Amino acid sequence: FASAELRADWEFVLTAVYWNGCALEFASAELRGDWEVVLTAVAQQADALRYASTELRTYREVVLTAVAQNGCALEFASPDLRADWEIVLTA
Repeated sequence: FASAELRADWEFVLTAVYWNGCALEFASAELRGDWEVVLTAVAQQADALRYASTELRTYREVVLTAVAQNGCALEFASPDLRADWEIVLTA
């Protein structure tokens, strides 16, 4: 397990999620809410959406990126986006 310091290090976490999107699980709460970190994570592995902040699960681009990879990631989107026809069709 990485230290708290590394889990809060933007560059370290960005590199980790680039190689394994679900490494987002171990990032600090602040970085789980970082647009670039989360978008990189879900582009690599759609299931990483489950570890994104509640706020970022409401962002259309983040959710579309995830569900385009794996429709099952729709489960982790905000309720509003789960009702969005474009997102559902993409999933």
